[in-house]
Amino acid sequence: MTILNNYSQFSTHHWETGTIKNYLEYRGFLAEHNKKPYSEALLMGISGGLVMGYFSFAYKGYDPHVVILTRNTFDPLDTLLSRLGVEQELKHTGIPEKGYTNLVDTLDNGLPAIIWADMYSLPHNTLPLDDGMWGMAPIIVYGIDESRDEVWIADRAEVPLKITVDQLAAARSRVKKDKYRILTISEPNPKKIKLAVEKGIWDSIKLYTEKPPKGAANNFGYLAYQRFSDILTNPKARMSWAKEFPVGAKLFAGLSSTFTSAFVYGKKGESLDAERLLFADFLKEATVILEKPGLAKAVSKMEKSAASWKNLAMQIFPDGISLLKESRELILEKDLLFRKNGSKEIQRMKEINSRLDEIKELFENDYPLSDNETEKLLGGIAEAVMSIHDMEKEAIDILQEEMVK
Repeated sequence: MTILNNYSQFSTHHWETGTIKNYLEYRGFLAEHNKKPYSEALLMGISGGLVMGYFSFAYKGYDPHVVILTRNTFDPLDTLLSRLGVEQELKHTGIPEKGYTNLVDTLDNGLPAIIWADMYSLPHNTLPLDDGMWGMAPIIVYGIDESRDEVWIADRAEVPLKITVDQLAAARSRVKKDKYRILTISEPNPKKIKLAVEKGIWDSIKLYTEKPPKGAANNFGYLAYQRFSDILTNPKARMSWAKEFPVGAKLFAGLSSTFTSAFVYGKKGESLDAERLLFADFLKEATVILEKPGLAKAVSKMEKSAASWKNLAMQIFPDGISLLKESRELILEKDLLFRKNGSKEIQRMKEINSRLDEIKELFENDYPLSDNETEKLLGGIAEAVMSIHDMEKEAIDILQEEMVK
């Protein structure tokens, strides 16, 4: 049995920045500018910061779905650690036994282990497991009790999570390039913080205003807002919602995936702010680190943007449509149950999944809206999207002005 009994870091919501925040806090590393543990807001900003990204996917045998990116996803973990000047020790093997030994050795050395695990394989996520879906993400392992067949992990919930040794092995082995990886890290270099913050802010600015490093320009930034609004209301547009998410179960899939990816996936669901308040908190720290008080003007704009995102959430799942209101409440209940109580709520989370499946079937077999009501629903979403566009353009313009001073 090897358990780090003094491990108590469970205050974060995102795989990359949350895992690193928890790890650094456990090690007792403090940021120089405020003598406090590195905040997830600061790490989010340094890793690449804010973004708007819109993508839709349709795979045979699965519901079509939307992915809304609310933060930079271009190698955020490596970017974060590199910019902070963190020394990394990475162990990687394709041999299960060696992977397990490396994990035990790390814990025996008094260190938590950052490992990569498939979210579909971890039971507390209550996601359907099949050969066609996977997603590897970093989490922390801080204990193994072989006598009880228990592995102790930190994974976004505000409480410890426990899985079996076999469940951990299955999750670690799901994707070849991440098999049995273990990462331990050193203290950030305080001399690199200022430049790291500057680069993070410029990453955000560029993803709104310039062509992205990968992908089409209209998938990111201002153009993504404009495209999203257009395809919601223009049935003739390429990949319009009328074509990709027609009335019925596919429309419900589009609405629910938009809501979940924007407001729940790796976030604090009930805030409904798409991480805009987190980025605002990053900018508050940046004003101190960079000695740029003018950045405070962007903070207020970003806080107003958070309110605009909440309005979007209420347009996607409005109170006036009972099945959509129920869906919003169920998705947020599931997220809150997991974060507050972890694996103890698996049965209720599965019940919520079943009810959401029933609602999807109702949309397919007994569609609850008229043509005019559907048009009004999508039009309201499109209007809310452009309201966010306008607010965030003001914020990004301020950031750009202040950063060149």
